[in-house]
Amino acid sequence: MAKLTIKDIELKDKCVLLRVDFNVPQDEQLNITDDTRIKAALPTIEYILQNNPKRLILISHLGRPKGKRDEKFSLKQTAKRLGELLGRPVGFLDDCIGDEIEKQIQGAGKNIILLENLRFHPEEERNDPGFARKLAQLGDVFVQDAFGTVHRSHASTEEITKYLKSAAGFLLEKEIQYLGGAIKEPRRPFIVILGGAKVSDKIGTIENLLPKADGMLIGGGMAYTFLKASGKKIGGSKLEKEKLDLAAQLLKKGEALGKEIILPIDNLVVDNISPDARANIVGEDIPEGKIAVDIGPRTVELFEEKLKAAKTIVWNGPLGIFEIDAFSQGTKQIAGFLAALEATTIIGGGDTAAAVVKFGLEKKMTHISTGGGASLEFLEGKILPGIAALTEK
Repeated sequence: MAKLTIKDIELKDKCVLLRVDFNVPQDEQLNITDDTRIKAALPTIEYILQNNPKRLILISHLGRPKGKRDEKFSLKQTAKRLGELLGRPVGFLDDCIGDEIEKQIQGAGKNIILLENLRFHPEEERNDPGFARKLAQLGDVFVQDAFGTVHRSHASTEEITKYLKSAAGFLLEKEIQYLGGAIKEPRRPFIVILGGAKVSDKIGTIENLLPKADGMLIGGGMAYTFLKASGKKIGGSKLEKEKLDLAAQLLKKGEALGKEIILPIDNLVVDNISPDARANIVGEDIPEGKIAVDIGPRTVELFEEKLKAAKTIVWNGPLGIFEIDAFSQGTKQIAGFLAALEATTIIGGGDTAAAVVKFGLEKKMTHISTGGGASLEFLEGKILPGIAALTEK
């Protein structure tokens, strides 16, 4: 990549400021329920520690505390979990800037420290230069490894790079390698699977990837706006009326480009969305009063037929309401099929990643992105400010 990576910078005897994405889910007792993002940062953390830094300081956000201190969004438990994973103590400081924090850091010696939630300060999300400068004062070099935040122009992702030499960590480099490679030089056939609730969330991705892909499979709630636009009856299924014309245009664009856009040919439908709802399979036309909640078995077979020869697959968005087990079979079967293929399988972050983890298939995918919004914007072809701001080689 054209930006500095962690291997391009001197770490020995340096105070390294590392931006990580420890925005992890917690239960009501503040216990971490999924430490995937913490584990994803370990290769970069361990590499820095092996190179004898003066000290390593980690900064992150957690949740949306709206610029105010809120203990339910504290990173204290995260420091504890990181220490367990590293097999060594991780210090925790109850703020991220200020004279007292600087004094505590100076007295910490050659240790690893996690600072408190950046978003306890409203200046973080405002991309405030003064706040970024105070963060930068804590380190000699800056390493960006929080892919899930690089689509945001925040103080700890963009502005901070104006004050320190800045490089990409291993996780960020890996995300760019897989997502960027899929877009620029995919092994073919290259198939894109898109799902999720809304067409509006995926417009940019469709427009950017349709000319590049060899085919596109569409499921999830967004499929029903496309089916309606193609003249099918969708009953009470998810519909974005204001996107019908756009959906029709995208279908025509695919046809003009000679690219297949495959929509569901059968659907699992219910009267109401609840775990105990009576469900049955119908074809492309959905009766009035029925709500589609998953792709049907014939659609699964059709999707598998289109995927079996693929060499690169990018999947963003579940194909049904996978959180409810009764409506998860389409997503589960396609995930299982991908896991068995000899192909590069790239899973977009967010709900798609959560689904793959739910089905225990995460280790069988080539790459699972750690950033939902960031991966989507990357696939749209957008310039991500947190990557653009890193120091050029």
